[in-house]
Amino acid sequence: MNLGSVSNAVLASGGDRVVSGAGLFVLGGFADRVGLAGELSGALVPRGERAPTHDRGVLLSHLCLVLAGGGEACSDIEHLRAEPELFGSAGSDSTLWRVLNDIGDEELAGLWQAAAAVRERVRPQMSAGPLVAGIDSTLVEVHSETKAGAAPHFKGGFGFRPMVCSTGEGEPLWGMLRPGNAAANSIDDRLRVPEGAISMLPASDAAGHRRGDPEDLVRRPMLARIDAAGCSAHIAHGCNERNVGFAVTARATDGIDAAIAAARCDEDLWTQATPNPKHASKPSRAQVTDLSALVDLSDWPDGTRLIVRREPRHPGAQRSLFPSDSWRHRGFLTDAQGSPARVDTLMRRHAHIEDSVKRLKDSGLARMPFTAWNANRAWTVMCLISLALVTWSQTHQLTGAFAKAAPKRLRWQLWHPPAIICRRARRTLIRIPAPHPGSQALLAAQHPR
Repeated sequence: MNLGSVSNAVLASGGDRVVSGAGLFVLGGFADRVGLAGELSGALVPRGERAPTHDRGVLLSHLCLVLAGGGEACSDIEHLRAEPELFGSAGSDSTLWRVLNDIGDEELAGLWQAAAAVRERVRPQMSAGPLVAGIDSTLVEVHSETKAGAAPHFKGGFGFRPMVCSTGEGEPLWGMLRPGNAAANSIDDRLRVPEGAISMLPASDAAGHRRGDPEDLVRRPMLARIDAAGCSAHIAHGCNERNVGFAVTARATDGIDAAIAAARCDEDLWTQATPNPKHASKPSRAQVTDLSALVDLSDWPDGTRLIVRREPRHPGAQRSLFPSDSWRHRGFLTDAQGSPARVDTLMRRHAHIEDSVKRLKDSGLARMPFTAWNANRAWTVMCLISLALVTWSQTHQLTGAFAKAAPKRLRWQLWHPPAIICRRARRTLIRIPAPHPGSQALLAAQHPR
């Protein structure tokens, strides 16, 4: 029995026909088909007298591939430079560093416009129906006091606190870098994010959602899901001004506590919650109710409802909205219509924003590699655009488990397989080993649906 973890092969240099990153080549091909490099190039006009050696749009398109492949710094672009057969003449890490440091407010707005133009091309083929946008902030720890904007935060750490918005399907829409001491419940920031997200939508989706637009212009309903940090009547009114619905996790107040206390013994008020689709065969033990009539909502927009969910509290579980030894209560305020069970199901999917944030932090957002604020802000934008590119690729090119796979799985099975360069009939072929787990998916991805 062989007790070793590898074979008895010997490592040697050479192998000039072997390349790595064949999956990133497929992703880059998709980016070219949707015109990402061209749009980014138009957003960054060279400032010097001479044209740059490397087109800025191609350079940033390469950065998207680097981030998708797990890169965390400008130096990781050297992996693309090492494979000219796949990625052409990629820029150096110093060139990428200079470009990101030169991005100011005007160029940053151009990057968002470039992403919006690409989304206009790919979005019509994505899911229809009401657009649900989740909003959340996250902490990015850094270990240097020289980074502009890094500050102590409420958890005792040090770093940044970006805020992001993504669709219910996990596609990043818009985000903003903030100092670590930025308030979680900043009304201005909470309203800037949906405003930015609306600007990223195709014209048909954004119609009627600009501030002050008449409601009859709306062609696609939109709902903003926000956690308890955004529990503010001002934010709800701000959503209404944009013809955007809201569903906001409620904070514990005397009025809500009193409403739950009044309803806890009236079993007729409570109905069974919709079971989790993953466990549809099992009846849900949770119950929901509408307690709008038992609480003062005069400061909130007309039609606001208080929906409360309760579920049996297992031993050792943390108490939540109401101090009960038997039930855990959660509530949220919304202007959504429908039965309490239906609206509760809609709100519980707010957890999807956590998955989106996790994917962003696994795609470069967990590290801010620059000392300058503008450069880190541009890095944040490119992290969102890169993950959006991967999401579009999953929607249009991949099927099965790969269509919903997390970044780690995509890297292991799709983005980094080895390949051999061959030439046949004046064409360059990239041959992937057939036993590789992602070989069939990559071959199919070359023929977009």
